Amino acid sequence: MVAIGIDFGTTYSCVAIWREGLVEVISNDQGNRTTPSYVSFTKNQRLIGEAAKNQAPFNHWNTVFGTKRLIGRRYDDIGVQMDLHNWPYVVLNNNGKPKILVEYKGQKKQFAPEEISSMIICRMKEFAEAYLGEKIKDAVVTVPAYFNDAQRQATRAAGVIAGLNVLKILNEPTAAALAYGLDQNLKEATNVLIYDLGGGTLDVSVLSINEKSMYKVKGTAGNMRLGGEDFDNRLVAYLAEDFRKRYHTDIIAKPKALRRLKTAAERAKRALTSASEAYVEIESLCNDVDYQGKIIRNQFEELCSDLFRDTLKPVQKALDTAKVNKHDIDHVILVGGSTRIPKLRSMLIEFFDGKTLTASVNPDEAIACGAAIQAAVLSGDEHERLQDLLLFDVVPLTLGVEAARGMMFQVINRNTPIPCRVTKELTTLEDYQTAMTIEIFEGERTQTKDNNLLGSFDLNGIPPAPRGIAKIDVTFDIDFNGVLSVFAQDRSTGNMESLIIRNIDRLKQQEIEKMVVDAEIFKEEDKEDRRRLEARNQLESYIYSVKQSVIDKIGNLTPVEATMMVTECQEALTWLEGNMDCLREEFQRKISELLRRWSGVMKKIYGQRWRGSKRKRTESEASSGISTASIEEIFDSNLW
Repeated sequence: MVAIGIDFGTTYSCVAIWREGLVEVISNDQGNRTTPSYVSFTKNQRLIGEAAKNQAPFNHWNTVFGTKRLIGRRYDDIGVQMDLHNWPYVVLNNNGKPKILVEYKGQKKQFAPEEISSMIICRMKEFAEAYLGEKIKDAVVTVPAYFNDAQRQATRAAGVIAGLNVLKILNEPTAAALAYGLDQNLKEATNVLIYDLGGGTLDVSVLSINEKSMYKVKGTAGNMRLGGEDFDNRLVAYLAEDFRKRYHTDIIAKPKALRRLKTAAERAKRALTSASEAYVEIESLCNDVDYQGKIIRNQFEELCSDLFRDTLKPVQKALDTAKVNKHDIDHVILVGGSTRIPKLRSMLIEFFDGKTLTASVNPDEAIACGAAIQAAVLSGDEHERLQDLLLFDVVPLTLGVEAARGMMFQVINRNTPIPCRVTKELTTLEDYQTAMTIEIFEGERTQTKDNNLLGSFDLNGIPPAPRGIAKIDVTFDIDFNGVLSVFAQDRSTGNMESLIIRNIDRLKQQEIEKMVVDAEIFKEEDKEDRRRLEARNQLESYIYSVKQSVIDKIGNLTPVEATMMVTECQEALTWLEGNMDCLREEFQRKISELLRRWSGVMKKIYGQRWRGSKRKRTESEASSGISTASIEEIFDSNLW
């Protein structure tokens, strides 16, 4: 059975097939090798691709584009809210999910982004079926490397709605690297940097390719809100202001005129890749006024100068996460139509100290070609060029669980190769706790409230015991397709619960690249916050340890001493609950005070041995601050 590769893009999509040792890019019904990612609804029919884009200036309310920026997101997502003013069609809030409102055959219809996306993917499938003369069932579909789990699962759902068995959701830069590697027939170890600037997103990935055709992603970075459409919007704003000054008419609030201007701006941008100036001519743009404008390349570069500079930030970030410097990169590979902009190319050449950029594979087609290669491998094609081809992708965001009063307990770090399986140990926070809620988060911040909640489940039936005694093994398993499964098992009973993260209806989500940027901005703040929480947790552990010691060794104390200590422990815990947001120094002063105050009683309990021995904390204790360490360890800690 033949499997195809589909590059589902923000502005254009492409489909390719691997046959007889070569990749073939399949043309659409208009003879073009890429297809606009547009769907238009009229009184009589639904149009997709070229015909739909042609409707945009005249049927703007019912012509949908850019759904890749909506897919897998909540309506109140900051990215969705920022994009709303760029879309002439209506996006509704349907129980927290974005729904697109159009009029189709005289009726109001609401479509989820996955449904619109599936229409485009289905059309790509139909082009392949017409070309091959047979039905297609299997496909590899690509997504930006920085798509989170919700966006990936929503893209998979769109493929399923289109009637496809999605073999794999493949990162776009990785697909481009596959296409380049086979095109160049690389036979020696190579470091490549994929610079993928499309219509809506920027992706940068660093990969190593060894002599055995093993592809390993070493680092990724990106900006999900930066692409060719943003350059178009700068041109539109410039031309709209020119029209306002010359004809005293503001067209920003006139969707039909604005859509026509956007189409003309995109043409002008493309012309400026090879010409020093471009003309914009639109008949009856607004109020029967014919508009003629002109833009020179230097003006365009100045209009977009800040956006162009922003494209270099993910390049440095990807190099840093891959732990390589720019001199270690052997090939810089350009992917995406926006990489044809001369200024961007010159900036990249300067960044890499004069290194020649590579565009041997058509930038518009490279991702679809790589997807087709991966599809052939997964469908069992045994061609000699595919032999021993191995691909290792990475986790785009750190994954973990909440532990110890809102701290993010990291289980799988960002940029860990997948598939992977990691087990970490947790323990209980409360005395005689019999159930535990496992909450799974993704993100780079110290506290879980600043990260994205992926899902949660309960582990019940934990044998009652003092806090810190129960041992719970939490396992994160990410399969070949990037699907996350989480298991929690009580070590003493073998009782297990699990969760597969497939739910695309999550709480409010910030864009992944914004989360990583925020993590960098708040790095020092998070570091201090972690130290504050650790101090709080250490104080709490000390109080509980003293309380348990009093209970265990009550025979060594008089009834008055025992009652006093239990009462004071409870008072200390009450103080702690009422002072959750104290500074680190206040927690430190409190534990120093309690150490001095209770030292006489603790010496009486433990005799002269009480400051003698030390033991290492378990991994879960070190990570969460939950400790059953002896009192002397806390007393001698460097922190105090």
